[in-house]
Amino acid sequence: MSHLVKINTHLINPRNLSAFLSYPIPSMATETLTSEPAYDLIILGASGFTGQYVLREALKFLSSPSPLRSLAIAGRNPSKLKSTLQWAASPSQPPSIPILQADTSSPDSLLAIARQARLLISCVGPFRLHGRPVVSACCEAGTDYLDITGEPEFMERMEAEFHEKAADTGALVVSACGFDSIPAEFGMMFHCRKWGPPSVVSRIEAYVSLESNRRIVGNLGTYESAVLGVANAAKLQEFRRSRPRRPRPKIVGPPPPKGPLIEHKKELGLWTVILPSADATVVRRTLTTINEHPHGLPGMDESPDFAETRKAFWPSIKPTYFGVKLGSKSIFGIFRAIVTGFFLGVFAKFALGRSLLLKFPSFFSAGWFRKKGPSEEEVRNATFKMWFVGQGYSDEKLASQPGKKPDKEIITRVSGPEIGYVTTPITLIQCALIVLGQRGNLPKGGVYTAGAVFGPTDLQKRLEENGISFDFISTRNL
Repeated sequence: MSHLVKINTHLINPRNLSAFLSYPIPSMATETLTSEPAYDLIILGASGFTGQYVLREALKFLSSPSPLRSLAIAGRNPSKLKSTLQWAASPSQPPSIPILQADTSSPDSLLAIARQARLLISCVGPFRLHGRPVVSACCEAGTDYLDITGEPEFMERMEAEFHEKAADTGALVVSACGFDSIPAEFGMMFHCRKWGPPSVVSRIEAYVSLESNRRIVGNLGTYESAVLGVANAAKLQEFRRSRPRRPRPKIVGPPPPKGPLIEHKKELGLWTVILPSADATVVRRTLTTINEHPHGLPGMDESPDFAETRKAFWPSIKPTYFGVKLGSKSIFGIFRAIVTGFFLGVFAKFALGRSLLLKFPSFFSAGWFRKKGPSEEEVRNATFKMWFVGQGYSDEKLASQPGKKPDKEIITRVSGPEIGYVTTPITLIQCALIVLGQRGNLPKGGVYTAGAVFGPTDLQKRLEENGISFDFISTRNL
């Protein structure tokens, strides 16, 4: 937003010129900083593959009594954003929503939009390439920030670089608010609460199964991020070694043994393979944060009722070993994942290989990813199930016995619609509505995981009301 001040110099008496020049003129920059933000929410990258679906989901809540009363969209191409708005509102007429121009290569444009929003959602990936300037602008402006990244290095670097700044300015920065990693985090917490005293969980293995009666087509942004993530895996390990080690939570029982590469999980009806996703990393970061704050992160102006809820919630979430595997009803699906992983592991390590991977995603992923993304029909027909198989002890005292193995198993499940274009917008917008409507119950500012911030809130209930199920499946003695 620009402010123009026009002065008619013909009306100024030369004898009063010095007095005029010494008169204090109000600072527009100061006025912008201290005024109330113009919009509750700005969606950056709304015309992208996922951003358009995020916008469509947000439009459902752009009315009273929702806390989302004003919305703007931002990106590089205003005409493309206008077309996206028409698509997202279809078959209705698009609402009158401001379209703002901003580019991740222009820090000034990002700061300008950040200062106009209470909350900024970023859908601009890969976040390794485009994410940092957006986080920086929000931290500078004191604007809350959510995103849909599933890139561990980006998240960890943002925490290291911006946590103190965000805490100072009151910017709440929360990444991985999409399928990475809300189902994993909240599925883990739902599972933990099924272990009532004196029993205690020791290890949880999550099995992700993608299902459809049509062809499953993955999110191209996820594929691009995976290519860059594998290419820079050594840098991530180097970065982690350079960071101060945070105290790790104490987990009851021994670490789980390493299983085979491919496993047939008969009780779930799935063939499985280890999935190197962000979920396990994000869950561990949440558990580490709660280890440092056993009763959670206090809200900046939380109600007494919420403070009691928060303090009662976190003791039920026990530290646990956590891993993630990809599951498929067909062993062919597992081989396709292995082939994709092989190509990524080999080709992503050199420039020409990365160029080939990014140019021909369908070939190197055996059709799993393609440049044009899924059709509307493919999105409608896709679903996911995430099974949580937890093993632990029927009595926590048993864990202290030498060589004692877990003697109890509990299985729970989170399930919902297509992961990239339906579940991700649902989880992201519900997080946004909590930020807008319950801000006083959340931390003043800082860079945190979604689980650490939203765990004690009503997010799970909201997800269940919007098509994502949390189910208890079974329990048995081992």
